[in-house]
Amino acid sequence: MNKRKLFFASGFISTVLAAGLIAVNLNAKNNQDDASARLEALSKFTKTISTVEKYYVDDMKFKEIVDKAIEGLLNNLDAHSGFLNEKAFKDMQVQTNGEFGGLGITVGIRDGALTVISPIEGTPADKAGIKSGDIILRIDGNATLGTTIEEAVNKMRGKPKTPITITIVRKGEPKPFDVKLIRDIISVESVYAKMIENENILYVRVTNFDKHVTQKAEEFIKKHPKAQGIILDLRNNPGGLLNQAVGLTNLFVDNGVIVSQKGRNASENSEYKAIKSNKITNLPLAVLVNGGSASASEIVSGSLQDHKRGVVIGENTFGKGSVQIILPVDGKEALRLTIARYYLPSGRTIQAVGVTPDIKVFPGKVPQEESSMFAIKESELKKHLENELTKIADHKQDVNSTAKKDEAKEDKTILAQAKVNEDMQLKSAIDAIKVLKIK
Repeated sequence: MNKRKLFFASGFISTVLAAGLIAVNLNAKNNQDDASARLEALSKFTKTISTVEKYYVDDMKFKEIVDKAIEGLLNNLDAHSGFLNEKAFKDMQVQTNGEFGGLGITVGIRDGALTVISPIEGTPADKAGIKSGDIILRIDGNATLGTTIEEAVNKMRGKPKTPITITIVRKGEPKPFDVKLIRDIISVESVYAKMIENENILYVRVTNFDKHVTQKAEEFIKKHPKAQGIILDLRNNPGGLLNQAVGLTNLFVDNGVIVSQKGRNASENSEYKAIKSNKITNLPLAVLVNGGSASASEIVSGSLQDHKRGVVIGENTFGKGSVQIILPVDGKEALRLTIARYYLPSGRTIQAVGVTPDIKVFPGKVPQEESSMFAIKESELKKHLENELTKIADHKQDVNSTAKKDEAKEDKTILAQAKVNEDMQLKSAIDAIKVLKIK
């Protein structure tokens, strides 16, 4: 009996040892295959570079070929990864600090086309009427098809006061059209605030997320302790620094996850949570967004929406929910690499989906009252009274004159009613604050 047990145990151990040896051999073989495949791929890459260097129609330096190869690799990963040469790396550092030269336009690649994410408020692009969603077809006559974001940005930036022409394709327009602009130094006022005329509501506008956003927003909110509600305007805000998006959200919420990021490696996974002591207000909150709201703007609006801390009003946002880090290569150049995706507190992603507002409102003027529509109906009659139309025209002039006076009276601390009447989304936000106050 003991012999049988000993024999069985010996057989079992032998089987385990054999299985272990097979597994070790298989792993060793797989590692050898992987190493062989890598060497073969690297050999192909080296041969390709040598062939280009030897036979390409134009004489190219070895470094130039390698740079183009790296650029092509990163551009083929996704729309937001890229190679930053020395100039692009410096420009990126300057932009993050809040001042840079160019047109004041944020662009991205959407469906292979160079697309405007948003113009920055008060810049040449904004004043020229460039809109979110516009496709830039040409820059100074050169087609943008196949261009990278870095190449496009480098072409649009230049010395202040120099001219540039961009060709725009816009939805609803029958054909492309040219827009002539003058480059300027772009000094970005990332946050400003005004009290809305005739309303005890604080309007806070965030144009982009530079390093000053949380501090400035906090100062404005604390400066107006008697406000009965806050409108946070993130329209045409292309994003910026993640820590500022987290900090701004934390001013309104005191617990829970604000945003999380998940990547292929566990080391890239992290959660950003609210700190109770950083919350400064419980006031009713409305958040304005549109198709130009991207990245950090989507984190703030989506997180506040998930926390049920504010009502989001406007249009669907851009849908940029991926995490990029800057990895310096040699101190002068860098890689911008996507390493993770953002997820809102509810677990939903922003990437390619964006944030859907609680109340969808399209841009436009606030509809006129019924009494002001009489002139239109009267003018449609075949035998209308000429002197009545004259009175109506005089009345319109008086209204326009009053509106201009109101606009002239507007200062940096007051958002005039005339401005509100031009902005249906803003008017909807004011109405939402009033409803939230009742609750």
